[in-house]
Amino acid sequence: MSLINMAKREIICKLVYYGIGLSGKTTNLHYIYQAVDPRDVGEMVSIDTETERTLYFDLLPLELGKVNGFSIRFQLYTVPGQVLYQQTRISVLKGADCVIFVADSQASKLQENIESWNELQEQLRRMNKNIAEFPLVMQWNKRDLQDILPVSVLEQYLNPYRVPSFEAVAVTGYGVIECLRVAINATLRRLERI
Repeated sequence: MSLINMAKREIICKLVYYGIGLSGKTTNLHYIYQAVDPRDVGEMVSIDTETERTLYFDLLPLELGKVNGFSIRFQLYTVPGQVLYQQTRISVLKGADCVIFVADSQASKLQENIESWNELQEQLRRMNKNIAEFPLVMQWNKRDLQDILPVSVLEQYLNPYRVPSFEAVAVTGYGVIECLRVAINATLRRLERI
């Protein structure tokens, strides 16, 4: 749920990038950080292990101007994808206003993607979120690699709610900003209804 600070006239929304380890969640944030006007972003916090995997989360505050006199800020987080960090994923997911599920398009990663997707659905249910109405965007990442699944297969196994989905190559930025834009707009539309 968005945090509303009446004294500062500020609304802070939380957007979480969710998916398996090395699917490209952190790469998305690095690209956004470089692509966005430096005046609109705060400092990016990243906690990595020696193998470059995010251990806890990345946080990228993003200023989006004003709505009805309130400043809108988005805080972008990633969850650690490795299986042993399930509790950390649950903690980071709490209070999310929107989720971008980053799937690794490689055929060899389908089962891991399915398990991660099922875990996300279960966690959203436990948080009393109606998944059919919750702002959710699917990103089919790593479309530049060789052994990738057709989008139709990814849609079949990972997008039962037919939420917006985008092909992406996070390392080059292809599809990254479009995916973020749709996620932000979905979150703002939901805020207007509350």
